[in-house]
Amino acid sequence: MEDSGERVRCMVRRPEFLRPRVAPATEVVAGDVQDMESLRGAMRGVDTAYYLVHSMGSAADFAEQDRRGAENFAGAALKAGVRRIVYLGGLGSGPDLSPHLASRQEVGRILRESGVPTIEFRASIIIGSGSVSFEMIRSLVDRLPVMITPRWVRIRAQPIAIEDVVDYLIAALDAEIEESTVLEIGGADRVTYQEIMLEYAQQRGLKRLMIPVPVLTPRLSSLWLGLVTPVYASIGRELIDSIPHETLVSDDTAVRLFDVQPRGIREAIARALANEDRELAVTRWSDALSSRDPKRKWGGARFGSRLVDSRAARVPVHPERAFAPIRRIGGKTGWYYSDWLWRLRGFLDLLVGGAGLRRGRRDPDSLLPGDTVDFWRVEEFEPDRLLRLSAEMKLPGRAWLQFEVEPSGDGCLIRQTSIFDPVGLPGLLYWYGLYPIHSLVFAGMLRGMARDAAREEGNTRVAA
Repeated sequence: MEDSGERVRCMVRRPEFLRPRVAPATEVVAGDVQDMESLRGAMRGVDTAYYLVHSMGSAADFAEQDRRGAENFAGAALKAGVRRIVYLGGLGSGPDLSPHLASRQEVGRILRESGVPTIEFRASIIIGSGSVSFEMIRSLVDRLPVMITPRWVRIRAQPIAIEDVVDYLIAALDAEIEESTVLEIGGADRVTYQEIMLEYAQQRGLKRLMIPVPVLTPRLSSLWLGLVTPVYASIGRELIDSIPHETLVSDDTAVRLFDVQPRGIREAIARALANEDRELAVTRWSDALSSRDPKRKWGGARFGSRLVDSRAARVPVHPERAFAPIRRIGGKTGWYYSDWLWRLRGFLDLLVGGAGLRRGRRDPDSLLPGDTVDFWRVEEFEPDRLLRLSAEMKLPGRAWLQFEVEPSGDGCLIRQTSIFDPVGLPGLLYWYGLYPIHSLVFAGMLRGMARDAAREEGNTRVAA
């Protein structure tokens, strides 16, 4: 919508986390659907309001919170004279819907009956980073070489790519629909959960064995999910309870009404993985990590399939001085802490056919994208601001090491971020098994860089 020139207003509970990620013209306001007063100002002057809220992760009764949030939102929209509400809900039908799907559809009913014409999209599994269903599926595949699969993995769904969902949501802005309506949306393929898992495994280069069993009730399965995936057991339970219901499109009105051609499962997964690579390339981790739980957790944070560990040091110098040690990293300069451990890692890499540390650097004081730095390669370089190195040592996954420098008060902040995209269980064992050593080495490296930056600033002042 930003690209089309539409005036966009986003309502979030923490505006400071969203503002760095939107265009300057996009208005970001504070609000909460549980707080009626905050909705009045947010709705003022709005033509079309999108309702993309779900409370399933809440510690409270999520169905009651969703009900109250929808009633507040609908009431505020009606009073503000909103022309249309667009809502994204869940696909499914029948009298015995799970509490999760029943709540999703109750929210849609509340919005449709509000007096504001509402387009309710009902979607099957959404394929894309951040979709809880997709994260649950791929966490199982990433962690378990052998899976005991209960009956629910053979239930059919009609997964849809996140880009196609966004296309439908944008198309609803100008759709010639005067009354409230329900539109079912899904991808081009009807597949089982097992087929989704196997397709994901193939694209990630993983071999997975699935052994079907007639046991494991949805409740037991959900508790098991809480142990082997990052999805909370309570959320997993609600999702698993929903799976015994096929989520297939039975009404093709959406396809006929909108100029959207949904992708198949293979392309949807491929694009989800490619989009994560692209997002990784443009992510400023100083912003991204600030939106996570401020309490530091052992093992780092998770972004999609990637594991991220980040730390920062403040130095009382200008950006070019703070960046100087980063620019000279590796080669004869070394790695600022425990160089013997880096040499050992390089030797072990040589033993398994890797590059080791023998390549060194092209130039001791300058870098260009594509340069080698020992067993790393420069993926992106912005003078005095950013260096991202991509690992070329032998690893059970892909790894990056990124450094950012940004002004902060009367000095600078140096942020160091290690990113790992594990492949299967070996990759996870590698990350968590070596995390204490990596944490020690990377923290020492950052301290060494900070000391060198301060020393260089001092030497410059003496020379002047």
